Amino acid sequence: MARFTRRKFLQASGAGLAGVLASHQAPVFAQQSTVHWIKWNDFVPASDELLRKSMLPEAMKALGIKVNLETVNGNDLQPRVTSAIQSGSGPDVFMLFNNHPHIYGASAVDVSDVADAIGKAQGGYYNLAKANTSDGKKTLSVPWAVIGAMIAYRKSWFEEVGFSKFPETWEQYHDAGKKLKAKGRPIGQTLGHTFGDAPTFSYPLLWSFGGREVDEKGKVALDSKETMESVKFMQAFWKDAHDEGGLAWDDTNNNRAFLSGTIAATLNGASIYIETLRKPDQYKTEKNTPMKDDIRHSPLPRGPKGQFGFHLFQSHMVMSYSKNQKAAKEFLKWIHDPKNYERWFVSQKGYSTPPAAQWEKHKMWDEDPVMAPFKVAGRLGLTPGYAGPPNRKAAEVLTKYIITDMYAKAAQGSSPEEAVKWAAGEVGKIYSAT
Repeated sequence: MARFTRRKFLQASGAGLAGVLASHQAPVFAQQSTVHWIKWNDFVPASDELLRKSMLPEAMKALGIKVNLETVNGNDLQPRVTSAIQSGSGPDVFMLFNNHPHIYGASAVDVSDVADAIGKAQGGYYNLAKANTSDGKKTLSVPWAVIGAMIAYRKSWFEEVGFSKFPETWEQYHDAGKKLKAKGRPIGQTLGHTFGDAPTFSYPLLWSFGGREVDEKGKVALDSKETMESVKFMQAFWKDAHDEGGLAWDDTNNNRAFLSGTIAATLNGASIYIETLRKPDQYKTEKNTPMKDDIRHSPLPRGPKGQFGFHLFQSHMVMSYSKNQKAAKEFLKWIHDPKNYERWFVSQKGYSTPPAAQWEKHKMWDEDPVMAPFKVAGRLGLTPGYAGPPNRKAAEVLTKYIITDMYAKAAQGSSPEEAVKWAAGEVGKIYSAT
């Protein structure tokens, strides 16, 4: 056998080591790892464009791996992860919402080595992020972002019905909404089976009246006077103030309704406002002025027991069936490096709040006061299952839309008593199961 020297090896491998160094590119091994990443279609399209055209090519060059990005409607992520787990094949990295990682934890790789380092380096994760991604034994997913849920509203329209600032209480919001609907400008709110705007509205409404799924010890506590009062309020509020077609809306319908000038307010991320910034000549008020100048944001109103928020949380799970676990972890480390993640964060213009406290100090928050309410969304949001832990059972209640359906049933004509009894029974089935 002819002697195969190091020199001949380098010559046979093309340009050799000098070529690799000159190209500033990691060597590509014979069996190149391919990481399949699936995430939602971002409500800020510029961010997905940034990933595809710039950031992912840079990641592949730096890491010597291939990254296939697939984007889908957010409502399709759960069916996809369920199917992948059942078949034992599919994307290597899954974006999941809220406390959904607790449902799929048995099929998740422990990513504490990745997540712990990121959190420690960036000022510490918010409690919201830690609760949604850890089951106390392992870290189920790497925190990605918090989508602040605030009410986007038409400032001038509220002023026309006597509100120079956004209503502070639910009763005031009801009063404003009734007057606005009488002028053909209702509130737009979904009570449908959609991942974002429905639960981020219904859960804080419940909490603000003192209602809870379970108490601190995990005992079902939904069937209560406080829950009943919240449902009675919502039944009247819906009829008096809302676009009643919202029962069937998903997370895109309210955006379109607001931008077309048919609703006065809606609970949403900042995507409506960001879209009007992007196309100021397209989105105009009835006075032909830029709509962006008439949009403001506010937290949900205060109830008898306080003011609460529930913000859509996103994280990434590495799947245990994946044959590319090491490469997937390296990719998550790379994209969370501050110099890389910052580019994506800035492209979001405040729509997404990072999961670690350091980012509250970023200069971007000073550029637009209309976005200021979103800055601390990650610090203030609660998790599904409050006042208990956001565990697998709480995640199942969320994913079955039981709390949202309780209000939807009342809006559709069921008595509050029937709606609460039904919901308490469904929650009880989940929490009593082993």
